[in-house]
Amino acid sequence: MRRSATLAAAVMSASLVLTACGSDGDDTGGKAATTHSDKPAETRSVTAENGTVKVPATPRRVVTIGNTGLPFIDLGGKPVGVTEASDSDLDVLPKEQRTAYEAAEIIGSSGGEVDLEKLAALKPDLILVQFSSKDWDKVGKRLEAIAPTVSWGLDTEWKTFADAIAEVGNVADALSLQKTAFKEKVAKIQATYGKIIDKTSFVDVSRGNWNDPGTFYIADIGCSEIARDDIGLDLPKAAEGKDPLAYASLPFEQIRDLSKYDVITYPVDADGVPTKPFKPVVETNTWKALPAVKSGRALGLFCPGNNSYGPVNRYLDSLDSALATLSGKQ
Repeated sequence: MRRSATLAAAVMSASLVLTACGSDGDDTGGKAATTHSDKPAETRSVTAENGTVKVPATPRRVVTIGNTGLPFIDLGGKPVGVTEASDSDLDVLPKEQRTAYEAAEIIGSSGGEVDLEKLAALKPDLILVQFSSKDWDKVGKRLEAIAPTVSWGLDTEWKTFADAIAEVGNVADALSLQKTAFKEKVAKIQATYGKIIDKTSFVDVSRGNWNDPGTFYIADIGCSEIARDDIGLDLPKAAEGKDPLAYASLPFEQIRDLSKYDVITYPVDADGVPTKPFKPVVETNTWKALPAVKSGRALGLFCPGNNSYGPVNRYLDSLDSALATLSGKQ
C-alpha cells in the first residue's frame, strides 16, 4: 500500500522538468480545440486551482499529467497522452483501464519530466494536471499556450478531486455510478458489521519500498482514512496539527506494541498475499506472537488505490470480506 495518492503526486511534483520547450511564446498551441472542426468547439467554464478556465464542453483529446491520469481513466476516460505511471499502480489496474493507459502516448516520466514537444504534437483540446502551486507558477503558462489547462493542488481531497475530474473531463455519468456503489458498500458494511465495529479497536500497519530495512509504520492515511472516516473503524490517527503517523518509521521491535489492539490490518495483493515490502514484517517472530495474529484477527486488505472511487470500491470489497472472518472470533 502506498502512503497516499498525495504523497505519490508530491514525488512527481518535486522533480518536475519540462523538456523540448522551445520559446516561451504561444505559437505552439491555443488552437487545438478548433483544429478538428471548421467551427469553434462549444466551451464551458470550470473553476480550479488556477482560476476559471474555459474548457471544451465535450473534450476529445485529453492529456493527463501527474496524478490526474489514473483517476480520469478510472472514470472511463481515454487520454491521448499521459505521464508514466509506476509499475505498482499499473499492476493493480483492471484490464480495460490498463488497455486505455497503454493506448496513450507517454509524454513524461513518473519522475516528473514532461516533454512539451510531444505534448503539443498530440494537439490536445484539454490538459489535466496536479501540481504544487510553486510548480504551476513555473510552467502553467506554457501548458496553457498548448491547450486549456486545468490544475489542482496536491492537497485536494480525493472525493473533491474525483468530482472535479468528472466535471472537466465530461465523464460524470461514470462518477455517478461509482458514487452510488460507494454509498451502498459503506452502508452494507456498517449494517452488517456494526456491532463488531463498535466494540473493536483496530490498527492498520504497513510498509513501503521507501522504508528502511527493519522498519514499518502505522497507517493513518490512504485507505486507512476511508476505513476510519467513512466506515467508522476505531483506528489510531495523528493528533490535530501533527504529521500523519504514517510518516514515522518504527523499528520491528515495536511490533509487540500492536498487542493492545483487537484487530490488525495489513496490506496484501489482489491474491491475498502480503505485499512484497510488508513480507519481512509477517516473517518476524514478534509478529507471529501477536495475540491478533495467533487468533486469526490479523486481516489482510487489498488497497489498489485511494484517489478515485473505482479502486476505493475494490478496497471496500476487500474490507467487507475481511470483516466477515471476524464473526465468532470476538
